[in-house]
Amino acid sequence: MTAGAAPLLMTPGPTRVPERVLAAGSIVLHHRTPEFSRALGELTERLRPLFGTATADVLPVHATGRAAMEGAIVNLSNPGDTIVAVCNGKFGEMWAGFAERYGVRAVRVCTDWEQSAAAAAVAHALDEHPEARAVTVAHSDTSTGVLNPVAEIAQAARARGALVMVDVISSLGGAPVHFDGWDLDVAVTSSQKCLMSGAGISFVAVGERAWRAAERGTMPRAYLDFSAIRQALAGARPETPGTTPTMLVLQVLEALRMLDEQGYEAVFTRHRRMAGRLRAWASEQGFALLGKGIVERSPTLTALHVPDGVDPAGLRRGVRQRGIEIAVGLGAFRSTCVRVGHMGDIRMADVERTMDALEDALGVRVGHMGDIRMADVERTMDALEDALEDALAAEGRGEAR
Repeated sequence: MTAGAAPLLMTPGPTRVPERVLAAGSIVLHHRTPEFSRALGELTERLRPLFGTATADVLPVHATGRAAMEGAIVNLSNPGDTIVAVCNGKFGEMWAGFAERYGVRAVRVCTDWEQSAAAAAVAHALDEHPEARAVTVAHSDTSTGVLNPVAEIAQAARARGALVMVDVISSLGGAPVHFDGWDLDVAVTSSQKCLMSGAGISFVAVGERAWRAAERGTMPRAYLDFSAIRQALAGARPETPGTTPTMLVLQVLEALRMLDEQGYEAVFTRHRRMAGRLRAWASEQGFALLGKGIVERSPTLTALHVPDGVDPAGLRRGVRQRGIEIAVGLGAFRSTCVRVGHMGDIRMADVERTMDALEDALGVRVGHMGDIRMADVERTMDALEDALEDALAAEGRGEAR
């Protein structure tokens, strides 16, 4: 990669920010002006159809998506409550972790990362734990590339009176989301993935049942108080509590205008085609898709087992040297997998370039079999890189969310 050149981010987030979006976010507006209020109001209205809702409130949260997930637990739960958490990936597990930190019991289901979530397992858990107040699930879990059957899971939950809280952080804007059609209660997304903007702001769709649950909540709330955000938005001049990250709001607003111009169906089709092209190529090159039991895969990311004898860290480094960033495998798959994002502003030409870089990096390995075991210095670089990634993962910082 040329010194100073920005890499092509083929990662699960952050993703490339289009020049048009960067330019829109270069304007500095005061957060208590009519101009900014109009922009904020337009943003929340443009997000509603992308969430697939005509009725839910859409709230901006001044933090990344994991804060909005935590906020959903804080606002809708009480200490001693029970939830059923779908945990077939790192970000499904994240819901459970947040709940437990606040004294909420998490009943984990569908814990195999190589399987799609099953609505029947959720239904069984709710039957076994009728006190459970909510079900949590990641729609697209970027640790594995699964696209979970949220509609079926929500149907099972609603039949048993449980709320449904969904992480759509890596799907909203790249795959259809139907908040009203799936009868959801909370859906969380953030700016740095399919919304093609910088990281640092998230959005929560909150339905009427969720608001009633929030009214009964007893957990202390301050920065993540959804009711306070709702009240600030409802004024004659929409605003948020505290100082709004105005430049990020302007970025996301411009990105939403771009999505509207392209048409949602065209955007979703582009994501499916990029995923299909990469996966077909990967199969030809000796990669294998992670998770033989995954029924439906996310159109925004592909998780791949590398060919036998190939070191994932070395492969990622080879691709990086060619100007492209791909992601490490997570959990038990970090030593066997890489992950390739194809979301947001990414186009087919970017996918083709990434495949060329992967093939080139693989060719170097295959052409020099002695290199597969690597020189001492290369092994040391891998060990240092892995140690840093382990430390970040331990802090929950392994991927922008």
